[in-house]
Amino acid sequence: MKLAPRIIQSMEILQLPMMALQERIEAELQSNPVLELLDPGVDEEVPLIRQEDDELRGDRQMVVDAAKGSEDFRRLDEFADEYSAEFVNSEAPPQPRRPDPGERDRKLDAMANEPAPEQSLDEYLLGQWAFVELPEDVKAAGRLIINFIEDDGYLRTDLEELPKHTNEAVTMQALQAALRAVQSLEPPGVGARDLKECLLLQLEAEAATGRDVTVEKELVGRFLRDIEMNRLPAIAKRMGKSIEQIKTAIENLSHLNPRPGVLVGQRTVPVILPDVTVETGPGGELKVLMSDGNQPSLYISKTYRKLAKDRTADVETRQFVQKNIRSAQWLIGAIEQRRATVRRVVEEVFRVQREFLEQGREALKPLPMAQVANKVGVHVATVSRAVAGKYVQTPRGIYPLRMFFSGGTTTADGQDVAWDAVRVRLREIIEAEDKANPLNDDELAAELKKHGLDIARRTVAKYRGLLDIPPARKRRRY
Repeated sequence: MKLAPRIIQSMEILQLPMMALQERIEAELQSNPVLELLDPGVDEEVPLIRQEDDELRGDRQMVVDAAKGSEDFRRLDEFADEYSAEFVNSEAPPQPRRPDPGERDRKLDAMANEPAPEQSLDEYLLGQWAFVELPEDVKAAGRLIINFIEDDGYLRTDLEELPKHTNEAVTMQALQAALRAVQSLEPPGVGARDLKECLLLQLEAEAATGRDVTVEKELVGRFLRDIEMNRLPAIAKRMGKSIEQIKTAIENLSHLNPRPGVLVGQRTVPVILPDVTVETGPGGELKVLMSDGNQPSLYISKTYRKLAKDRTADVETRQFVQKNIRSAQWLIGAIEQRRATVRRVVEEVFRVQREFLEQGREALKPLPMAQVANKVGVHVATVSRAVAGKYVQTPRGIYPLRMFFSGGTTTADGQDVAWDAVRVRLREIIEAEDKANPLNDDELAAELKKHGLDIARRTVAKYRGLLDIPPARKRRRY
């Protein structure tokens, strides 16, 4: 049960997605002076780790055989034993890399090329508030209110609670006046205390431009719950309007923003770098390509390798260099092993899920991780780490690797179908239904049964909820 530090780190390397691995490599480049980036065309003669002297390298794979049970980590333990006790157990901090005086600092370059940070919602509102002409006590109350407006634009703290969070004397009268003024700032709807107030503030802003939003304001003020439940005939009757007028007003309401604060501030979109690309060749053969272009190529400096063997060099210097060379070799080996393990897992996954490349998600089959682990010859935990946070690029788009592992059911004709495929079929049935008379969950279960999928009504309701599809009464169109 006791794992050496380097064994734990090798597992971490396997689990890292591409962007996190790049950050880890960059950190190692900064801390380990013997580690260098391979520059194609310049460093073509540099020997890679496979050409290193046996006295400085450990040549063992870090992926273990699941069939050996209690020996899962034995080979990893031997891998660590090949290094000195000082290397495996040393608590000495890594030596900082000493860059060449003429070398550009890549971190400073990266910082210089970073875009300027966007304004936060607080900064945006305070910038407008500075130009509002109001008494000083109301201005102070407004600044306090703005500090409590959340990122989505709502003020969820009661006005009565705000004076407790400041040393300034703030009256309720000033807070109420300030709130009205804050709610007039951009974006429309900011400072609202609930959805109804948020929508009404935006409608007031539209009315100020000359638009007639009388019906919309009455809908928001009196019938929000009925709109949610899709009770359009009842709304039309109580308002004395036609259903067409109600539908037009609801369509106008759909263009309002229920979270106005998200229009301002930092809105980061996560970047996905797929680790693997899967394609089919001209003859239909499966091609698995690792995304090596996103991964830096590393090698150990020839100068430091010579210094490590130089018997005339200072003993302490040689030990320092040898330790860093071992660390660099371990990192390169761990990255190569990560690459090989991910590739083997992906090859086995798409050997089973090959039909997905041609037919899409509806062709997914049940695939437990244990099945892939047995085929690849690794522990199931290794497969879990190998797919964690990683993405694969296919002819049908980029998908998380974990998506291809799931349970499933068997159709009437004996074909195994993954639950993802069942959800795709369910969505197709709902999209094709008569919107004036949508199918309830029992009818959806009956439709699925016609396609050979005998699914219980409660399972249909569960998957409909996962797909964010409302029940039949809310899907009905008038």
